[in-house]
Amino acid sequence: MSCFSSADESAHYGFSVCMLLQHYREQLGWAREGVVELGTGDATAIADVVAGLPELRVRSFDISAPSVERARENIAARGVADRYTVEFGDFFDRADSAAGPSASTVIANPPYIPAPDRDIRMPELWGGVYGNDLVLQLLKAGYRNVVTAVPSYADPETTVRTAEDLGYRVVNFLAMCLDYGEYSSEQKVRDHVRRLVAEGRGWAGEDEYMVAVALFTQDADIPGDRGAQLLRALQIAV
Repeated sequence: MSCFSSADESAHYGFSVCMLLQHYREQLGWAREGVVELGTGDATAIADVVAGLPELRVRSFDISAPSVERARENIAARGVADRYTVEFGDFFDRADSAAGPSASTVIANPPYIPAPDRDIRMPELWGGVYGNDLVLQLLKAGYRNVVTAVPSYADPETTVRTAEDLGYRVVNFLAMCLDYGEYSSEQKVRDHVRRLVAEGRGWAGEDEYMVAVALFTQDADIPGDRGAQLLRALQIAV
């Protein structure tokens, strides 16, 4: 396995997570509980968030050994290894354990490349046929609050409707337009995205797409119900 890194996407993810955690600090209670993270990547985005939020503790999981190694180096370089730990293994093994999740908030920028199968340039980035397999699995993992990336070309309406069926609301989100990168530009992926868009399972331009980082919650005390606004924000013109 290799280690995925994208400066633009990572910057958007880290900035959005930081803003959402800061804005909903008291409601999410992360200063008491910490948060868990699905997929560490190279850790630079969230290491900077941890460095900027002195009371934040993050326990992260990644199935890529090179990612874990690089993440630990980047975390140590930023001096936050005492508050940002990375474990090699499957996040869902822990989420599905008898003890259940110890934190109420999970953050994630999960693999979301849609393709007919895993035979793509970087298989670790495959998010299933529609690109949202891991997001849907995460929403079913038992966390009260989920902060996750929602890309426009990965069947976002199914993601939002499934979240609603599970008792979640979109409290808030930050959206950004991104150019296709190396992996989205692979011809097999581009052709598949076009089919998804034609089927009404997402939105994308010829060379660009939208990504939102959204806070989903089951907590009735946190105001906000912006699922419709999120879907409108992702509707980039074809």
